[in-house]
Amino acid sequence: MNAVLKQHLIDPEICIRCNTCEATCPVGAITHDANNYVVDAGTCNFCMDCVAPCPTGSIDNWFLVRAPYSLDEQFSWQELPPRAPEAAEPADALDDEATALLAEAHARAGGRARAPATASKPRINLFNRETPAKARVTGNFRITAADASSDVRHIILDFGAVAFPVLEGQSIGILPPGHDGQGRPHAMRLYSIASPRDGERPNTNNISLTVKRVREPRADGGIFAGIASNYLCDLPLGASVGVVGPFGATFLMPDDPDADIIMICTGTGAAPFRGFTERRRRIGTTSRGRLHLFFGARTPQELPYFGPLQKVPTSVLDQELVYSRRPGTPREYVQDRMRQRAADLAELVRRPTTHVFICGLRGLEEGVEQAMADIGRQYGIDWPALRAGMLEDGRYHAETY
Repeated sequence: MNAVLKQHLIDPEICIRCNTCEATCPVGAITHDANNYVVDAGTCNFCMDCVAPCPTGSIDNWFLVRAPYSLDEQFSWQELPPRAPEAAEPADALDDEATALLAEAHARAGGRARAPATASKPRINLFNRETPAKARVTGNFRITAADASSDVRHIILDFGAVAFPVLEGQSIGILPPGHDGQGRPHAMRLYSIASPRDGERPNTNNISLTVKRVREPRADGGIFAGIASNYLCDLPLGASVGVVGPFGATFLMPDDPDADIIMICTGTGAAPFRGFTERRRRIGTTSRGRLHLFFGARTPQELPYFGPLQKVPTSVLDQELVYSRRPGTPREYVQDRMRQRAADLAELVRRPTTHVFICGLRGLEEGVEQAMADIGRQYGIDWPALRAGMLEDGRYHAETY
């Protein structure tokens, strides 16, 4: 009796009553009256055929409910009902693999954060392992220097006529072909999207990823090669890739042009912040808010997107590029540069419109936390209390692996 059910609903606020969904549904689960288009919970089999053709995305709503909403209830709506507490974050509950990966990534930030209040509504779980979207590789470029020890790639995936809507900060799942030693399909891997919502080029149906080839020495003298990373880095142009998702309902860019966004990352953790930067650059530079980037790498040659970063206007992006293995200079880490910018950071975090995003290796969070605590003591800020408030307000996010 306490089972939670998944129910497919249509958002009456943005539905344009074009009848595409009803005409597409193969089982006759969708119907309409003079007011709304609705979905019969007893008939819908979650085949997803209606999702891609919908021109507005109004069809893409999945509620977790104790009892399904009736057709009469849906016909009467002017807007979707509020989600029940257990269904407030339905997105990742629909895919166990993604749930586990994202839960681990968010763990040190005090658990799952709230989405920014101004963020756009994400569309999630459009495609699963059984029915992945098929994308075609249209770009695979090395974005670290040829002589750098790390091989980081910028990979572009084009979805053609398949609708795959994303927001900055979301992730996708990649399904490497083949099986593990127990004969099971390889586990899905999550990758942050590195492009803005309207594609690599404005108004294109593609996304980009930032992928580092993983090849590490093992204790027995051999080499550990990452299955998913090497699969992606070796993909030729024109190759077809199975894509699951998109995932992520909280690590989202705020849509407030006056918001300041502090972005702290290392290595491929820069991926979502590339999307943030391109989004802010495309919507114009007349806003009062700025992006503030603290980006760590071993050397300039190993810093992804080093060249393109030099071209971003300072009116859009205040950037601190930090290197820990640069010849002839002392080792420096992101948290060290944050302490050097203590006055600026203290002023920023006091503003109620400032957001903090952290993405990268797991150890990054601890260093950032210590730096912010030091800055707080220096400038009379109770950082633990402020961070807790920012987390509650949807203004503090960490996604580390």
